[in-house]
Formats: sequence, structure tokens, C-alpha cells
Amino acid sequence: MNLSYFISKRITSEAKGTFSSTIHKIAIGSITLGLAVMIVSFLILKGFQNTVTEKIYSFSSHLQVTKYTLGNSYEESPISINSAVFEHFEDYDLIKHVQPYSHKAGLLKTEEEILGIIFKGVGEQFNLELFNENLVEGRFIDFSGESYAKEVVISQTIADKLRLQKDDEIIIHFFMDPPRVRKLKVVGIYETNLADYYDDKFILGDIRLIQRLNNWADTLAGGLEVFVKDIDKIEEAESMLDDVLDYDLFVEKVSDKYIQVFEWLFLISRQVNIFLGIILFVVCVNMISIILILIMERTRMIGLLKAFGATDRQVRAIFAYNGINLIIKGLLGGNLVGIGLCLLQYHYKIISLNPSDYYMSYVPIGWNWQVILGLNILTFVVVSLIIVIPTLVITRITPIKSIKFD
Repeated sequence: MNLSYFISKRITSEAKGTFSSTIHKIAIGSITLGLAVMIVSFLILKGFQNTVTEKIYSFSSHLQVTKYTLGNSYEESPISINSAVFEHFEDYDLIKHVQPYSHKAGLLKTEEEILGIIFKGVGEQFNLELFNENLVEGRFIDFSGESYAKEVVISQTIADKLRLQKDDEIIIHFFMDPPRVRKLKVVGIYETNLADYYDDKFILGDIRLIQRLNNWADTLAGGLEVFVKDIDKIEEAESMLDDVLDYDLFVEKVSDKYIQVFEWLFLISRQVNIFLGIILFVVCVNMISIILILIMERTRMIGLLKAFGATDRQVRAIFAYNGINLIIKGLLGGNLVGIGLCLLQYHYKIISLNPSDYYMSYVPIGWNWQVILGLNILTFVVVSLIIVIPTLVITRITPIKSIKFD
């Protein structure tokens, strides 16, 4: 049996009810608290990133294909959807789904209020699998009719401003020369909480209405929205589309179009990483202090072991094993507390948020077991290496002085 490990195990079991026992509990507690805070922080960060990006991608896809234009008007130059990318997107390994869309500016009018809006026309290809998570009331548009659907889905923000409800009828004045007016029915209400980008201005309707207003053929649209299979390969998909599409078409990443949101998420990620460094530093300082205290308390034992022929390496290994034992117990406690708190928030949504500030109504949890495993390994490796430092003091302890130590 390993002598250092045997002695470490004996002094740990004999420490119950002593000062060393208290020190052990403090060490375990500091590691438990540190790891739990790191787990909660990173899972909340992942939840924020997933929730916000999914909301944006569910409304605007990953990539958008439009015709090159020098203006910022919502009056779009049409592109043909009779292309291989749209009709046979399954032939492209990186592309998951493609759908046409068009925009039209207008005024939404009720008996008491009037509001400027952007009418986003979509078709039966619209990705409802993603968007349904934003639908809070009613249903989506029915595209089964031969003519355009006289139905719209509006945001909860617009519904509150204009005091509208599901099944209400609205009148939209489209900005044209001469102006065109359409009477439509609200069949659903959505909410992304991204008021600055969607909820304040966008309503969803049938793309065939915009095609008729603009005198477009049914093979024309304002643009194409492209969903990729792997979000990590968006840039690769963008490059591929640039190669296969006509020269007059522009491919843009939605993350570039709404760069403010993605920069905000990056800043949060950087702050969490800084927070991780601070926590690890505090845990390491605590462990150094605790190992030094344990060495001071066991100075006589160290002197006796050296007097009986134990090497500095063997004696240092005793306290290293002791420290690793504390680290393992702290990691177990940290996982239990951190994952437990995240489970409570995930299922019961205990902590709420202001949607206007954070784009969501509660603190989200994004489960990522690789992150949890990585935090455990990082904490174990860093703290295990750090506890070697205080054991260097043992090399300066001489048997004669240590046996007399009081």
C-alpha cells in the first residue's frame, strides 16, 4: 500500500471533531460554492445565448438572400425563386430549409388607434417548427385557399398598443401610389420579446398579398431565408451560396444584420469568463491557506516522519492526497448544488426577468454537459496543481526543530 496515501487517510479519519475537521469543512465548502456558482453562471449564459439566438433565427432564419440595392427602403427589388437553392435545397449538404419572404410598409388602423407596421409576407414553406414557440395565442395563417389568405399574425406588443384580440378585424393602408387598403383578420398573436427588432413593428401575413399589390408573378419574392443544418457552419454555408447564386444576389448572415444583439451576448460571455477566473483564484488562495494551516498543525508529525526516514516527497504527498480528497468532495457538492439550482430554475422558473430589458421573462437555463464536465476538470486540475505550492514548506522543516515545535 502507498504509505503516503495510508497516512493521509488515517489523519483524515481521525480529524473528526477537531480543528482540522473544521478546516476540512471550510475547504470543501469553498470548492462547493465556487463550482456551483460557475456551473450556474455558465448554464445561465448558455440559456441566454440559446434563447435569444433561437428567437432571432426563428423569425429571420440564419442567412438571407436579397438583390443588391443601394437603399434601405422596405420596398424590395424582387428575386426569382425558380432556383435550385429554393426548389432543391435538399441537394445541398449544409442547407436544412429555404423559404421565400417579402416586406411591405403600411399603417395598421383601428377605430381608435393607428400604427406604422411592416407587413412580412410568408408562404406555406414558412418554418412553423421554430416559430410555434413564439405563438402565444391562436393559430398561424391558413394558406390552403386559391387566393391570398386574409389572415395575419400580430405581436403581443401591437395587440396591447391597439387593444386588439384574436379574431378582431384590422385595416392596413399600404404605402403605394395610389395607396391600397386591405381588411384582414387577426388569427394569432406572437411574442419574441425582441421589441426593438420584431414585436414593435412586424406582423405576418400571406406573401401572395404582397405579390398581388406589387404586380409580381408568383415566382417572385423579396428574398429567401435560409436555415442551415449546423449553426457552427453558417460562414461555410454563406460562402457556398455566394458561389452558386447569381452575381446580383446578396447573401447576409442574420448575426451581422442584428449585430448589436450578438455583440451584447459576446460581452456577457466575456464577463462570465472573467468571473470564472476570479472564482478560481479565490478557491486556489483558500486551498493554499488551508494546506498551510494543516501543515502547521501537523508539524510534529512531519518531524517524526522525517526522523524515521521519510523523504520530503513522501511527506508532501500526504498533504497532496489530503488536498485532493477535499477537492473531490468539494466537486461532488458543487455539482449537486449547482445542477440542483439549475434544475429548480429550469422546471419552475423561480427567478423572473423584465422582458423589455432581457428579451425573456425568466432566467433561462441552457443545458450543456460538456461545459459542466469541463468546469469540473478545470477546477480539479488547477486546484490540484496549486496545492503543491504550500507543500514546499515541508522541505524546510527539520526533525529536531519540528519535534520541539509547539
